[in-house]
This record gives sequence, C-alpha cells and structure tokens, in this order.
Amino acid sequence: MSRIHLVETSVAELEVHVDGEGPAVVLLPSLGRDSYEFDPIAEDLAVAGFTALRPQPRGVGRSRGPLTGLDLHDLAGDVAAVLEHFDAAPAVLAGHAFGHYVARVLAADRPELVRGVAVLAAGARRFPASLTERVAKCSDLSLPDEERLGHLRDIFFAEGHDPAVWLDGWWPDAIASQRAAMAATDKESWWTVAPSPLLDVQAGEDVFRPAETRDELVDEFGDDLVTTALVPGSGHALVPEVPHEVARALIDWIRTRLT
Repeated sequence: MSRIHLVETSVAELEVHVDGEGPAVVLLPSLGRDSYEFDPIAEDLAVAGFTALRPQPRGVGRSRGPLTGLDLHDLAGDVAAVLEHFDAAPAVLAGHAFGHYVARVLAADRPELVRGVAVLAAGARRFPASLTERVAKCSDLSLPDEERLGHLRDIFFAEGHDPAVWLDGWWPDAIASQRAAMAATDKESWWTVAPSPLLDVQAGEDVFRPAETRDELVDEFGDDLVTTALVPGSGHALVPEVPHEVARALIDWIRTRLT
C-alpha cells in the first residue's frame, strides 16, 4: 500500500503517494485527473526496485494552494519542492498528456533535479482545437453520462477498452487552473528545450498524435536523446488502458538508457 505524505511548500500543501524503495520515478497525471489511476504502474515500479512518487496537483485530493494566476513554471515548482522534500533528485519524471508539460518545464527550469523525462501519450505539437473542446465535454460532470461516454470513447480510449473508467476522477477546479496555466505559458519557451534524455511513449491509436507526427521529438532533438516506444491497441488515455505495458517501457528505458 502507498505511504501518503502531506508535503508543505512555501505556497502549497501537496498530497504525495509513495511506493517502493530505490531511485525515484515521479508520476504526473493528465489534465484534471488524479494520480490514483497510476496505482498499477506504481506497484510495478516498486517491484522493480524504484520509488514511485505521485504528487497530487493542486486542487486534487488533499492538495491545496492558490489555483489562479499560475503558469506551468509554478506547477513544475510544486514537483521540485516534492523532490527536494524527499531528497529524491535527480529523478525520472513521467508525465501523462498534460503531465508531460509539467515534467518538461521542470526539466527546463531545474535540470539538476531531473535524470530523464518520459512523455506518456503526449499530443502532437499542434492538434485541432475541436479535440480540446471534446476533452472539455468529457470532464463536464453536468452532461449526461451517455454523452460523455461517447466523447471518451471517440478521443481517449481505443477499441476494446472501457471508457466508463473515466466517468469519474475529474477535478473541475484543477482543470480550470491547469488550462489557465497552459494559456499563461509560452509553449515555445519549453518545447524546444531538452536538457535530459526523453522517452516518448506513444499510444498506437492516439487521435492527438497521428502517425505523421510520431517523429516530432526525434526530429527536434535527435535519436541519441529521444527513445520512442509505440504501444499498439491504446488511445490517448493510455494509463488506464495498458498500465503494465507503460511500466515495462519505463523500466526498460531507465535500465538501458539511464544507467
């Protein structure tokens, strides 16, 4: 079972789930999601000899702090404070979708804290605004479940996986805060920065990452820095769909490329 800590920073109090003993791997959830769905990945990492650290973002679970006037640097600073609290740096950061923004911003801001960054189901550098609008409907708890299921099925989950697992687990205040933080941060200020190795775990049926965009990070930074792992039969949700495959990709990359 996870050990749960409340970590006080200069501006926030963060709920952190800790599993295992060994080098740290920080798991950062997608937009407005909590870290509970990382449970199977955290367990696999612990068995493999790593410490899985799961800080809940502000507005999620018991994590508290200002939710307005933030940018991605502020959210990355929360993760930095967790690493310093546990004396866990340099650590591997694994960010799912929106979580990879936070991971890469932290790597750009505080490279000494980061051993490597794994981006899990990262969207293409640019994707249609219509997808963002449908994400908002997936997380709109005022809409009927059937309508939300349709959107979840179409844009998040590959065939054969149950989208109903994402009917809950959304945190509206965190969603609003994280969207505003994205808008307040110049994407070009961190997208072109990669001071540490990158693992690009791509979902084979991710509508946010069509086949023609799969080489974006390799083209940007080179295959000496970027390792790509394609997981067939998964969508943008990825983590609840194929958690053990994601954990295996992480563990193999750490053992072969970061040691």
